[in-house]
Amino acid sequence: MTLPRRFTSLLILLGCFALAVAVCTRAEAARATTTQGSEKAAAEPTPQLIDLSGYQQMVAGYQGKALMVTFWATWCEPCRDEYPMIVDLAKKYAPQGLVVVGISVDEKSDMNLVRQFLDQTHPGFPNYVEKPGIDVDAFYQGVNPDWRGTMPHTVFYGRDGHIARYLIGASPKAAFENAIELILLKSATENARVSTSVAGQ
Repeated sequence: MTLPRRFTSLLILLGCFALAVAVCTRAEAARATTTQGSEKAAAEPTPQLIDLSGYQQMVAGYQGKALMVTFWATWCEPCRDEYPMIVDLAKKYAPQGLVVVGISVDEKSDMNLVRQFLDQTHPGFPNYVEKPGIDVDAFYQGVNPDWRGTMPHTVFYGRDGHIARYLIGASPKAAFENAIELILLKSATENARVSTSVAGQ
């Protein structure tokens, strides 16, 4: 049975249309995947190197805010276990004004391991890597006079830029939450005091 020429042409036209739709759909999916990959890469940039002077400048730059700085390393198992919890806490308390910064004490030669770890955990907050060749004891003492290099180590700063609390070694989630709520409350109280003082002038 021979189909009418007009009907055959219609079938060919429909087939071409279906093929074009399929090609466009696949191209759009590829573009979406590429965009998501680019966004992910942009969200987890290569960590910058930091020394004590850079650390002090970084902390000073966040003065006026509640700041939590966590020191970690890929070779430190408690750090690897604790880090995802810190990522969750950062997301939970960000709306209340908490700022979180991570600092890896890995060797520069382990930078690929650091990048892989950050790609896996997606912290969403800035991370640095300890600068090679620095005096690590002086760095630790400059960060916190009570710190001797035990990892992990997390420091909590109030709005005034001074250490309000710190945790050395693996710590439970409740200890983090107590410290975070302390610096948030302290920051809120200091903000209220400043506002009252300005209003009274």
